[in-house]
Amino acid sequence: MVRRRTAVSIAAAGLLLAAPALTACGSGPAHPGAAAVVGDHRITVSSLETAVNDLRSAAVKSPQGQQLLDAAGNLSTQMLGRLVADQVLQQALSDARISVSNGEVQQDRQAALAQFSGNEAQLNSTLLVNYGVAPNDIDHFFYRDVASGKLIQSLGYQPGSDGGNTALAQTISKAAASLGVTVNPRYGAWDAKKATIATLKDPWVVDKTPVAAAVTTGNSGT
Repeated sequence: MVRRRTAVSIAAAGLLLAAPALTACGSGPAHPGAAAVVGDHRITVSSLETAVNDLRSAAVKSPQGQQLLDAAGNLSTQMLGRLVADQVLQQALSDARISVSNGEVQQDRQAALAQFSGNEAQLNSTLLVNYGVAPNDIDHFFYRDVASGKLIQSLGYQPGSDGGNTALAQTISKAAASLGVTVNPRYGAWDAKKATIATLKDPWVVDKTPVAAAVTTGNSGT
């Protein structure tokens, strides 16, 4: 059995939802065809639906896929929160003048793959079931991982440290405040105090273990 471990890097997928003091707009004004607007960037309904369908299709094909779907609740709202977080992360990277190369992303992915003795199918299955990452989003998952780690280091902390996670959350908060977030009422209302859409929480909750060390096969079962 693969032991579930979470990763600081999914902060890019869920950190925005965990940040304590974002300043953002609610659910208006209307933006036709948009699921959300982050600054000047429109997250379209069609792009959201594509992301949801990709994840749902991958889950259906997985033996443990129903576990993911059951945990996700309102999958569209959860996925929208992730897409919003991605945009805010990009702003935080820009503000800090940090870039992430494809080489860094692939190195991070290979480090995680090594935890599975090179078994890519097993790694992909773990990312899907434990973290809600569809196969075509895997490289971006590791992009988030590298980006989060570099942001933490730029703030003077080690990735995975409590102080680093707190500083990262504050940095993300500032980026979100400068951008502004507006959510289509169809998916809920943006709650700036809770930093989430409506009252839902991201089902792929994160802790502070870097992904390359966190994604392991473990020895806790067969």
